[in-house]
Amino acid sequence: MIRLEKRPQPSRLWSALTPVIAVILTMIAGAALFAALGANPFEAIRTLFWDPLFHPQFAAYSRPQLLVKAAPLILIAIGLSIGFKAGIWNIGAEGQYIMGAICGAGAGLAFYPSESPLIFPLMILAGALGGWAWAMIPAILRTTLGTNEILVSLMLVYVAETILGSVSTGLLRNPEGMGFPGSRNLKQWDAAHNAEIFSGTGAHWGVVAALIAVIFAYIMLSRHMLGFQVRLTGEAPRAARFSGVNPARIVLFCLGLSGLLAGMAGLFEVSGPAGQISIDFNSGYGFTAIIVAFLGRLNPIGILLAGLLMALTYIGGELAQLMLGLPGASIQLFQGMLLFFLLGTDVFINYRLRFGRGEVAA
Repeated sequence: MIRLEKRPQPSRLWSALTPVIAVILTMIAGAALFAALGANPFEAIRTLFWDPLFHPQFAAYSRPQLLVKAAPLILIAIGLSIGFKAGIWNIGAEGQYIMGAICGAGAGLAFYPSESPLIFPLMILAGALGGWAWAMIPAILRTTLGTNEILVSLMLVYVAETILGSVSTGLLRNPEGMGFPGSRNLKQWDAAHNAEIFSGTGAHWGVVAALIAVIFAYIMLSRHMLGFQVRLTGEAPRAARFSGVNPARIVLFCLGLSGLLAGMAGLFEVSGPAGQISIDFNSGYGFTAIIVAFLGRLNPIGILLAGLLMALTYIGGELAQLMLGLPGASIQLFQGMLLFFLLGTDVFINYRLRFGRGEVAA
């Protein structure tokens, strides 16, 4: 008989090992999936994880893209992780990402065709405030009416997507675009373009913001009283209340910060790689960042590494679709498997397997 036995305390060894085990199990299950789709499983896994970095033809293009894809994932995941540590579950970062892009791009386009150096800083500020304001809706509803922030933040994603479609075909539509949906191309407007800081590296201001967020989160969680209050709220809510921590303040801070970072990620994306507001601008970064946050163990340094790994699957997935003809849905399923196996193996942090007959209750 196989049974689970509660550990006296969580295993630090398993906590470190489960992300690695989850990645290995995802590779095995993914290989079986790709084989069922008619592709060579070993070639598919190699294309996902090896070719983006070392393929003689594609690596020169793919390597800079690693930072481009990783930056929004890391930026959003850092904000989510702080809330998750406090037991505050923001599942609607995708909506905050979209609203940040809309507000940031709208603030810049309002001054078109000015070449003022203040345009881009204004767009960053507007993008951050747009994401923050969208996250404040579930935050205020939870603190005043006791609603569930998971449901409210998730439902707001669909509202944000509707607004995205509306402004793409209406308010922000390019008047010179011959009636096609989508805003002006910000890549063609120097004052609003989030260009590479160092040519050929893929590093733009979103990458810089992501690194700053990692450093800020690490210092706050490990050195600042606010970080201690966040961790205490998540680990021992009753003790946090007795120690004078204001739960409403923590909810507002965590949801507001995660929304702000998601909004900034949206702005950096729309002014850089994406280039314009369009009906298909949302790319799922807000949902994928949840996987990044848990894969990184809600630790800023771990999230940095997990973000790079997940970005690798994005780039490798594009190559697999191009070279092997794999459907895009299979790549999304592969990424979802990672969270599935991570949550499954996390059970062993708090429980151990026991073999043999258990005690029979009288």
